[in-house]
Amino acid sequence: MDPRSEVLLRQANMFEGQLLLAGLPADDLLSKLPQARGWCWHAGDQAGLDARFEGRSHFGVNAPEQPFTSAVLFLPKSRDLANYLLNALASRLAGGELFLVGEKRAGIEGASKQLHAFGKPRKLDSARHCQLWQVTIEHPPVAVELESLAQRYELTVGDQPLSVISLPGVFSHGRLDRGTALLLDHLNGLPRGHVLDFGCGAGVLGASLKRRYPDSQLTLLDVDAFATASSRLTLAANGLEAEVISGDGIDAAPRYLDAILSNPPFHTGVHTNYHASETLLRKAGDHLKKGGELRLVANSFLRYQPLIEATLGNCHTLAEGQGFKIYRAIK
Repeated sequence: MDPRSEVLLRQANMFEGQLLLAGLPADDLLSKLPQARGWCWHAGDQAGLDARFEGRSHFGVNAPEQPFTSAVLFLPKSRDLANYLLNALASRLAGGELFLVGEKRAGIEGASKQLHAFGKPRKLDSARHCQLWQVTIEHPPVAVELESLAQRYELTVGDQPLSVISLPGVFSHGRLDRGTALLLDHLNGLPRGHVLDFGCGAGVLGASLKRRYPDSQLTLLDVDAFATASSRLTLAANGLEAEVISGDGIDAAPRYLDAILSNPPFHTGVHTNYHASETLLRKAGDHLKKGGELRLVANSFLRYQPLIEATLGNCHTLAEGQGFKIYRAIK
C-alpha cells in the first residue's frame, strides 16, 4: 500500500461521513474506507480503481458533483495544482474537515502552510516519511474557475502564430520546454496520414503538427486529465480540430498509425519513472503501419536508441542540442 495511505489509516477514526479522497493512489485504500469516494485525474490510477471499485472514483479536472462533508488531498507535485485543488475542496467544505497528506520530500511541510488561509491547521501524524495535516474550514474561499488559472504563451509555426494554453499541473506550465522546442524545429518530412502526439501535455506539439500538416488525422494522448484539458484549450484557441484522449500509455493509442511523435515523460509526481517511455519504445511497432515513423526527443543521457532499435530496427539521431537528442526510426 502507498505510504500516504498507510498514514491515513493510522488516523482512520478521523474520517467520518461523506469522505472524498482527491488524487488517491490505485491501492487498497477504498476497501479500508468503505464510505469514501475518490477523485482522480491520472488515467492509469483511474483504470485501476475502476477495476476494483467500480463507480467509486470520479475522473476529471473538476471535483465530483456529489456532496462530501470532508476531504483528503494527496499532495501533487505542482504547487499551482495544489493551490487549485485546495481551493476546489475548501470552497465546498464550510465547517468541514480538510486533510492534506504527502511525502516529506514532496514538500508537505511547506504545503501545509497553505492551509492557514482556511483556518488553524494542525499536524495529525508523521510516519512512513509522510505527514498528515488537518484544518477545519472556518474561512471557505470563493471557488475559482480552472480556466481562469490557465497560462498562455505564443509561438510561431511556419509563418503563423500559435497560442498555447496550459493549466496548473501540466508539464512545463506556461512555457516551452527545451526538448519540445528542439523537436518543433525538426518536423520536416513526416509521413502524411494518422499521426499520434504521445504525452501531449498542453498540446504544443499536436497543435503545431495540425497547423503544419492540416490534412493529417491527429490524435493527442496523455495520462493526465489536466493535460488533455489543456490540449483541448490549445486546439480551440487556434481553431484546430483533433482527437484528444486520456489513457494510460501507448496501449490506449490507435493502431495503424503513420507516425508517432513524442517528448515522452519520465516522472510520476516526485519520482523518476521511465515505464511509460520505455513501454512506448517497446510497443511503438505494434501501433505503426509498415513504413510508419517514430520520432521523439529525449534527454541525451537516456539510452533510448538500443530500445528503439530492438523494436523498429535502424534508429538514427536526427538532431542534438542543449542536452537533448531527436531519434528517428522507421518500421
